[in-house]
Amino acid sequence: MNIEEAKKAQSKAYVPYSHFKVGAAILLKDGTYVHGANIENGSYGLTSCAERNALYSLISQGYKKEDIVEITVIGDSKHPISPCGACRQVMSELLPKDAPIYLTNAKGDSLKMSVKELLPYGFDLDEDRA
Repeated sequence: MNIEEAKKAQSKAYVPYSHFKVGAAILLKDGTYVHGANIENGSYGLTSCAERNALYSLISQGYKKEDIVEITVIGDSKHPISPCGACRQVMSELLPKDAPIYLTNAKGDSLKMSVKELLPYGFDLDEDRA
């Protein structure tokens, strides 16, 4: 877990409406960190979360999910930040199943979770749910 990298990502947030900054830092096997921050929009449905921005950035830069070691997400929440449903599904598809997901807040509270713990019945190309 790298809270400092997640804080760097959080500092890049664009949140003129909620003023609630969220950052995500993904550690890759080569030691690189990919950051994502939440980006708001006046048309709220167009807002994009930090977790998705980090993962989409990673993929668009040519990395693969097999390159990911872990992800750390931080927000100024009372408890460790909780990803929204859309982010849980994206993380379910784009993170390795064994990659630790660290959820934290500015106070230093944290939870270590897995994809299955976050979204036990997510859509999964590798599992037959029919």
